Amino acid sequence: MSLKVKYLAVTAALFIALSFAFEQPAHAYVDPGSSLLVFQSLSAIVTGAIFYFRRRIKALFTRSSSSTTEESGE
Repeated sequence: MSLKVKYLAVTAALFIALSFAFEQPAHAYVDPGSSLLVFQSLSAIVTGAIFYFRRRIKALFTRSSSSTTEESGE
């Protein structure tokens, strides 16, 4: 992993840990439909990321034709 990815992972972990450490009661009503809004937002983020990185994801599961022709040519 590159240094930037490690830094991002450590920062995210610290943020999550601190948000749980300083949690306070909200005294608010949460509608049952609110969880569906969160689910829809998360699924839209995942779908958008898959669409944006579809070529890189496809490259993970397919073979490059140039590497096989170089090996057979020798």
